Amino acid sequence: MNPIQRAQDILLKPKDTWPQIAQEAATTQSLYRDWLLLLAAVPALAGFVGMSVLGLGAFGFSYRVPLFSGLAHMVVGYALSLGMVYLLSMLVNALAPSFGGTPDPLAALKLVAYGSTAGFLGGVFQLLPSLSVLGLLCGLYSIYLIYLGLPVLMRSPPDKSAGYTAVVVVAGVVAGLVVGAVSSALLGASHGLGAWGRGHPGGSVTLRGPDGEVSIDTRKLEEAAKRMEALGQRVEEAQAKGDGAAAGKALGEMMGAMTGATGGGKPMPAADLKALLPNAIGDLKRSSVEAQSGAVMGIASSSARARYDNGDKSVSLDITDMGSLAGIASLAGWANMTLDKDADGRIERVFKQGDRSVREDYRKDGSHAELVVLLPNGIVVEAKGEQVGIDLLRGAMRSVDIDKLAATARPPG
Repeated sequence: MNPIQRAQDILLKPKDTWPQIAQEAATTQSLYRDWLLLLAAVPALAGFVGMSVLGLGAFGFSYRVPLFSGLAHMVVGYALSLGMVYLLSMLVNALAPSFGGTPDPLAALKLVAYGSTAGFLGGVFQLLPSLSVLGLLCGLYSIYLIYLGLPVLMRSPPDKSAGYTAVVVVAGVVAGLVVGAVSSALLGASHGLGAWGRGHPGGSVTLRGPDGEVSIDTRKLEEAAKRMEALGQRVEEAQAKGDGAAAGKALGEMMGAMTGATGGGKPMPAADLKALLPNAIGDLKRSSVEAQSGAVMGIASSSARARYDNGDKSVSLDITDMGSLAGIASLAGWANMTLDKDADGRIERVFKQGDRSVREDYRKDGSHAELVVLLPNGIVVEAKGEQVGIDLLRGAMRSVDIDKLAATARPPG
């Protein structure tokens, strides 16, 4: 098997490729040796280079994860991601009878291994953390690949693929939380999410951690899955014609279907976002400002950023409009959580303020503070400060005119 050709085939011609995969002779060892060991290395290596070699930078400042710490995270993350594939395949196999499928551990492993291709390859965007949202898009495309592969590999009735996919997604979230908890235990992370899950009548699942909980509406996932096939056909047709803009637009609609997004469209002009940034925050004067917009495969976004300084005090203020992928913001790890944590001189809170999601994370000694507001229309406002308290960042949010941003109606995309 040529790995490069197989990756191209599963990404661009999934409907033709899944039957070929189903007929191929394979073992657990061969799937790992010939495919997964290579594939899982992409996000592991890209993450290490992006965070520990290139680092993060803005306004002349840069930060790098220490080399040895980065190496440790790379090795542990690589090993755990390989384990998560096997864990998720076991869950897929166990769920098969519930959706009219046929249990087959090897077929389930094939499904997860090849269905994860887009997500693993999307890990290359970790080279530049500012492009991480593109990696998220790739991960969502993997959901579509699994949706197409379930009837072929697990022999489930096509009319049950939507529900099967929805539950597999939830299982994937659970598996990810388990991996996160193990990773935190091994690497001593500041906080991991060990999770307990509970179901609710009406099709929702709540994953409970020690400090908060995440709710997932499986009915919305099932509805979204029912729309994916037609949109996926449009993506394939556009790709075959070499029409990147049309493929990007269809892919954006697919992402919206997956996230239940509504109200997406063209992003606000970057100049308009820039105009909302205040000239000063408290006694901090604006020292720099920038605005940018762009599109990848027809998927547009815009952003504006300013920095404020006064001696050793500094604040960065960002506004990002995700445009046609407005609903993608709802996939932020904290967007559907509640959290209230007070430990080691640090307070972290995640809560709803009307229809907005708010995250506060700050030190009691006033040395560092972060505040993020996620609006339902997909606009994100983020403030980070050094040697300032959370009250100053709350004032910064008020100066941006959050209500105006929340009321923004975009032209159709």
